[in-house]
Amino acid sequence: QVQLVESGGGLVQPGGSLRVSCAASGSIFSISAMGWYRQAPGKQRELVATRTTGNRTNYAHSVKGRFTISRDNAKHTVYLQMNSLKPEDTAVYYCNADSLYSAWVAWGQGTQVTVSS
Repeated sequence: QVQLVESGGGLVQPGGSLRVSCAASGSIFSISAMGWYRQAPGKQRELVATRTTGNRTNYAHSVKGRFTISRDNAKHTVYLQMNSLKPEDTAVYYCNADSLYSAWVAWGQGTQVTVSS
């Protein structure tokens, strides 16, 4: 019902910035929250940041103060602004959408973010 498409990933130097985007389509009205997760090779997928339609936010401790999640409800798009990037931020970043009471969960295909000099 809901499709998510990420964009904006790429290569960035340590200390640099990058913004990734996630556009949602389909049954937009059913989305309660959107967010970002990431997964590095050999590691479990972890939460990066989430934002509900009520603008509640949640950040992983490792990114708090460096990353900012925002939503453009008119465009049905969620963004992740990543500043002061570190090599350990290197991962595939996945967009996520949850329905009210987590009745369903949707995932994007992922976008690669590589932080390297």
